[in-house]
Amino acid sequence: MEKTILSGNEAIARGFYEAGGLFASAYPGTPSTEILENIGQYAEIQAQWAPNEKVALEVAAGAALGGARSLAAMKHVGLNVAADPLFSMSYQGVNAGIVIVSADDPSMHSSQNEQDNRWYARSAKIPMLEPSDSQEAKQFTIAALEISEQFDTPVLLRTTTRVNHSKSIVLLNERAAIESKEYKKDFAKNVLLPTNARKKHVFVEQRLKNLEEFANDCQWNRIEWGEKSLGIITSGISYQYVKEVFPHASILKLGLSHPLPKKLIREFADQVEKLVVIEELDPFLEEQIAAMGILVEGKNRLPNIGELNSDIISEAFGLKSSAGASVLNDVPIPPRPPVLCPGCSHRGIFYAMKRLKLTVMGDIGCYTLAAIPPLEIMDTCICMGASIGYAEGVEKASGEKLKGKLIGVIGDSTFYHSGITGLIDIVYNQAKTKICILDNQITAMTGHQENPSSGLTLKKAPTNKVDLEALCRAMGIKRVVKVDPYKINETIATLKAEMAADEPSVIIADAPCIIRARKVFSEPYFVDPEKCIMCGMCHKVGCPAIEKDENGKTKINELLCIGCDICRQVCKPQAIQKPVG
Repeated sequence: MEKTILSGNEAIARGFYEAGGLFASAYPGTPSTEILENIGQYAEIQAQWAPNEKVALEVAAGAALGGARSLAAMKHVGLNVAADPLFSMSYQGVNAGIVIVSADDPSMHSSQNEQDNRWYARSAKIPMLEPSDSQEAKQFTIAALEISEQFDTPVLLRTTTRVNHSKSIVLLNERAAIESKEYKKDFAKNVLLPTNARKKHVFVEQRLKNLEEFANDCQWNRIEWGEKSLGIITSGISYQYVKEVFPHASILKLGLSHPLPKKLIREFADQVEKLVVIEELDPFLEEQIAAMGILVEGKNRLPNIGELNSDIISEAFGLKSSAGASVLNDVPIPPRPPVLCPGCSHRGIFYAMKRLKLTVMGDIGCYTLAAIPPLEIMDTCICMGASIGYAEGVEKASGEKLKGKLIGVIGDSTFYHSGITGLIDIVYNQAKTKICILDNQITAMTGHQENPSSGLTLKKAPTNKVDLEALCRAMGIKRVVKVDPYKINETIATLKAEMAADEPSVIIADAPCIIRARKVFSEPYFVDPEKCIMCGMCHKVGCPAIEKDENGKTKINELLCIGCDICRQVCKPQAIQKPVG
């Protein structure tokens, strides 16, 4: 048996491979992205990016119905998008097994909220597994498919950022020889008309009872006996912190955390003097255990905001930190705010919008950085696709107050994900909203995953490339124009013309992601210090290649500059110059 070191995401991919998985789909989103990227490396598995999580889950569910063990992966907010099929899939059940990975992001390292998706398992009435390391991430993926088929149910595999991205030792096995199941027409099972769904709800409730009995005895829920003065119930990554802080306590580790193994919990509670639940975010376990009439504590000591760690838990229980003082405690760490890459095309379009003093409804992507200094031009960031609906709504609420000054901004991948229906609403309801689509032909923010604009599939096979301009026109937008965001004056002129139009308009900022394209426009630019008047205009474009020398004058970092020319265009004293030759 081979050993290797894998991240949680790599281990989930390996587990799906070993379990005989055949189909997987996802929309990229941190911290789940690498699951599909790694599944895509296995030739035996069909793996593909979907335009959004709802489609990913529906296609995976269709593949499972067709007889192939399947997987859909997404970050926590992605499950909001996929919730519609999820809840009804619970009633329908499965043919071949299906596992749905929800990667939660406590502390919001790269997310707009901190929701706890364990509630989805309870609300949808499906089983949930929570791995605490990479080995369990692999094992639980296999177990999820087995449970799915045994109990005729989709299974939620709930991870968190620390599990997804941390690496640990994993034992590798061979791929199981699992034959595809035959597709069978089944009206009563698969057609959720009310007459069928009412009967299926009865099945779902009985299934929960059967799963609870299974949870009481399954290998993923185990008691680790230690001193019985303190008993701790925990799951997921919190188990690792508990083992570090309380090495001698008795622990009930829940791998299958929904439905709760109530019999096992009572047996554990009866044998310890004090019972504590240690869990991140919401009191999901604690509230259910308290509702059983068991005296328990947890959130009276621990926060329901952010990630836990051994120091937080130690402090909450009046213990000395197990980790000790950090060697960096007395060393000031310079701030490193996120910034658009050197040469990023988004910089030009947002600079133009700022020059025109536009009100910008924003969206999810690299370009969300336009909300922070020095650009500070984006006013909102809510969820995928919301910029279009927000722009339309603000327009209708403000009347003439923001006429010619309001625009929604959205990336190409986000537009395909959730923006298309919003644009249709603008046309249908006769709004005059202006939308700018930043088409860099890739899903850049999560690491350059392919999308319908890129012309390649997840496995890098050539595929049909969506014509974004034709798509917008087909939806009824008559004014669709393309701009080169590296040409500042032309971009400003185009924006002015479109903002003045008395009808809806789509402006497509057409330029590939500079990192993905590995494009270098020229040799690095330089600054003539005699001409630099320290006006600061070049710094307002927010390029990390633009720095200051010891005298406060602008200098250009030759290691970062790719010669995109934006800084030169905004430098009125013409101190920034192109390289000679």
